[in-house]
Amino acid sequence: MAVSEPSFTIGIEEEYLLVDKETGALASEPPTEMLEAFEHRIKDLVRPEFLKAQIEVGTTVCANVGEAYEQLADLRKTVAEIAGEYNLAPIAASTHPFSAWIHQVHTDKERYNELANAMQGVARRLLICGMHVHVGIDDDDFRVDLLNQASYFLPHLLALSTSSPFWRGEDTGLKSYRLSVFDELPRTGLPGHFDSYAEYQRHVEILVKVGVIPDASMLWWDLRPSAKFPTVEMRITDVCTRLKDTAAIAALYQCILRMLYRLRRSNQRWRGYANMLVNENRWRAQRYGLDEGMIDFGRGEMVPFPELIQELLEMLAEDAQILGCQREIAHITTIFETGTSAHEQCKVYETAKGVGASEEEALKSVVDWLIETTVEDL
Repeated sequence: MAVSEPSFTIGIEEEYLLVDKETGALASEPPTEMLEAFEHRIKDLVRPEFLKAQIEVGTTVCANVGEAYEQLADLRKTVAEIAGEYNLAPIAASTHPFSAWIHQVHTDKERYNELANAMQGVARRLLICGMHVHVGIDDDDFRVDLLNQASYFLPHLLALSTSSPFWRGEDTGLKSYRLSVFDELPRTGLPGHFDSYAEYQRHVEILVKVGVIPDASMLWWDLRPSAKFPTVEMRITDVCTRLKDTAAIAALYQCILRMLYRLRRSNQRWRGYANMLVNENRWRAQRYGLDEGMIDFGRGEMVPFPELIQELLEMLAEDAQILGCQREIAHITTIFETGTSAHEQCKVYETAKGVGASEEEALKSVVDWLIETTVEDL
């Protein structure tokens, strides 16, 4: 069945951790006055998250990635300015280098209280932040069809975003430890395969009917049809410390969906692979980020990640031009040159240790770098 061209509008949500500027530790009980100031200055675009030490911001519906970037730049600057009045700062990192989850307090809201009660210790460990990208796809069945095809590219997007190498003061050896924490929840990971939107709804309705979930917003897959908007929501990525990285990854995801629409328009589609295979690349992205390559299932061999992405960028050139995001897409090569936030955090830590810093001092230097870089060049 033909599908009219989607709007491909875009919206981006980012979650930040709030830290004490002097100690670098998480602000487990941030002042109520600060949260009220957020609401007054940036009403409806900033929200408390599950833990009080977290804050979420989100753009409006944007026509292109450039517009979303400008909104996020303003949001980051405003959050940093208001938090600074209380000697706090936001950091765009998916885990904190040393503060422990055991000392954090969850936000007193009905939804979060229910989550804490249902998930117990698993929920209490959710000291993690992510980035979610919504792309406007108006057709219900096409949204579900995109779950089946776009899942292939989720590990690529994760690898470019990694920002969570540390957990409770230890270098985990993973570039995205966040995913290890998040995967302890039910209804996470790669989405299942559905032949239609109606089939997807039937599965959701079973869980709602028996009282397991109140609605589809409790499906925390790496990619999902948004329960609130006519969008396909990508959720696998870490939050990026550098905002230009955020824009590049959002643009890449947007272009992938448009490329899949082009294929459909020509009565073609991306070849499907079992979750068993895609999960191997998901793990490689989580463990190695950009460093050790991924499996090209068509070729049946391990391929260096830059080579895979270069092939993909060439395939998406037409889409980047139509969507007006060529500048953002071009930044992906810069991510290869500088590394992701995870690479840079580890470098800051090792450099500090190399000049005689203690463990605590080295980890604090990572937080200082995160504070500075979160609002750099805005």
